[in-house]
Amino acid sequence: MNKRLKLVMLCLFVLSMAMLIAGCVPGDGSNTEEKKAGFISGVWHGWIAPISLILGFFDKNVRVYEVFNKGWGYDFGFYIAIISGFGGISFFRKKRRR
Repeated sequence: MNKRLKLVMLCLFVLSMAMLIAGCVPGDGSNTEEKKAGFISGVWHGWIAPISLILGFFDKNVRVYEVFNKGWGYDFGFYIAIISGFGGISFFRKKRRR
């Protein structure tokens, strides 16, 4: 494969993944007062929190945190994903030698 085709394929992949993730953001209307978000939704929303934050600038309905949630279970999943997602980045950084 030449470099141009690889770049086009990468761009298409990134665009399709962004569209897939954007369909599952908090505040998109999939959760209601009757059908509240639970633990698994909390984990997912925690993982995509940075994307939700950016999308929230352009769409007033998109939130970082789902309003219609089951409470403690959703909160626990959300915070577990936030901590593991952003804290895990430090494992991939190179340590400096002194």
